[in-house]
Amino acid sequence: MKRKLTKKLMVGNVPIGGDAPISVQTMTKTKTADIESTINQIKSCKNAGADIIRITVNDEAAADAMKEICAECTKFIPIVADIHFNHIFAIKAIKAGVNKVRINPGNIGSNDRIKEVLDVAKSYNIPIRIGVNSGSIEKEILEKYQYPCDKALYDSAMKHIEICNNFGFDDLIISVKSTNVPLMIDAYRLISQKTDYPLHLGVTEAGTYRMGTLKSAIGIGTLLNEGIGDTIRVSLTDEPEKEVIFGDDILKVIGLRDSKIEVISCPTCGRLEVNLFDIAKKVEEATKNIDKNLKIAIMGCVVNGPGEAKEADLGVACGKGVGILFKKGEMIEKIPEKDIVNRLIYEIENI
Repeated sequence: MKRKLTKKLMVGNVPIGGDAPISVQTMTKTKTADIESTINQIKSCKNAGADIIRITVNDEAAADAMKEICAECTKFIPIVADIHFNHIFAIKAIKAGVNKVRINPGNIGSNDRIKEVLDVAKSYNIPIRIGVNSGSIEKEILEKYQYPCDKALYDSAMKHIEICNNFGFDDLIISVKSTNVPLMIDAYRLISQKTDYPLHLGVTEAGTYRMGTLKSAIGIGTLLNEGIGDTIRVSLTDEPEKEVIFGDDILKVIGLRDSKIEVISCPTCGRLEVNLFDIAKKVEEATKNIDKNLKIAIMGCVVNGPGEAKEADLGVACGKGVGILFKKGEMIEKIPEKDIVNRLIYEIENI
């Protein structure tokens, strides 16, 4: 996989684009005016692995809260202001200390208002994300194409890129999101072919955890595997920490971020003679925060078990009430089922 090299921009101390690592974003789900709750959620997301976090600035109280939130949080994570409808909130957020602003230029008013935002962003040396969604394409573009399509998303984004460029502003990050996964993929492919701006990937309003993770894995994962994309956000009707963890997992599965502990386990079948569900879940949970790059194989029978266990750093191939422990390809010993979890954890911690 050859990644497309885009323009590199800085969001606080996090680079986006070029050869920079792909970053994972999320968005707070508290009321921004509740400063304490918002700061606590930002810290929780940072602990979950977020690289960048976005906050809605949707009213006067939220705009007023941004100064205190930025003063506390930009020390350890870049903060992005999410702006709709009111360009004054964007200006206030920039002056409060945010590291990036996300706007949908189509809904913040005239070109003069867009220019005001761009001028302030330029003076504070922060980038702007132009966020185009299939649900908010301008009326004249929809009339041209009759329905949301990849070309409509592309035209909308290019329209606002041109406005920014005409005002002398070029520090842009682009997103062309849709709830429809094939449409989202096509739109990002198109804009990647036509521009060198860094791209923020996401399936917008992806849904609850079950469908949202599925849509995001397919949409974001497909594009990343084609070398398209510089930063990602998984959008779930769920806690933001889950968005971060799943986004991180997408990068790990594709090989764009080092795994910590990778647990491989078989799907099981009628040959199974141990409680592999329980063993695998307990090992995965116990090792999720261990900072070691190890592959652990937990296999249920002798068909693929010994081979997979030998290939892993540590592995067990299970039989009737027992597991054969393998370490770096060597068979070590037979372990009773009741001891498999504790023994694997011990070996992981001491390897």
